[in-house]
Amino acid sequence: MKSLSQTLLRFASLTALIFLGAAATATAQNPRIQTSQLDALAAKAADTVDVNIDERLMQLTAKFLSNKDNDEAKVKEIINGLKGIYVKSFEFENEGQYTDADLEGIRSQLRNSAWNKVVNVSSKKEGSVEVYLMQTGNQITGLALLATDPKEITVVNIVGPVDLDKLVQLEGQFGIPELEIERSKPKRKN
Repeated sequence: MKSLSQTLLRFASLTALIFLGAAATATAQNPRIQTSQLDALAAKAADTVDVNIDERLMQLTAKFLSNKDNDEAKVKEIINGLKGIYVKSFEFENEGQYTDADLEGIRSQLRNSAWNKVVNVSSKKEGSVEVYLMQTGNQITGLALLATDPKEITVVNIVGPVDLDKLVQLEGQFGIPELEIERSKPKRKN
């Protein structure tokens, strides 16, 4: 009897540990945004951009960037440590080719408590830009951008440690749109 009760106790303890481990894994946040629900929009779009650069491909790309060329060296430094850059963009001939319902899958992921909306610019004529950051402690571990206008949708997702000052330098590369973000300039002391 004693060995049966000890076996049951061990089994119950092991089962509890497995469930606790599964629960901890389930609550861990992933900065990778799933964008496959937007794929149906490609049939309606005049132009489509789909960039999927995972960590392995990023490391391979970095090997071909020269440290002697200043621009390439900067890009190499910026992408070092990133886990991925993912961009989906659709440009349409006419307005009304997509609805808010098409974007709900993206927005529902970004409403997760791990994401913080840091920028929200909205204009009925010109569209909107939403920027979200995911942080672990003091480090930014993910960035998501959702930009829309009546004829265009762009989703950018950068996974991994993000340095915002360096990130501005990636505008116009890897499918990241030109956002015309100005870097803050240090104030001069009088």
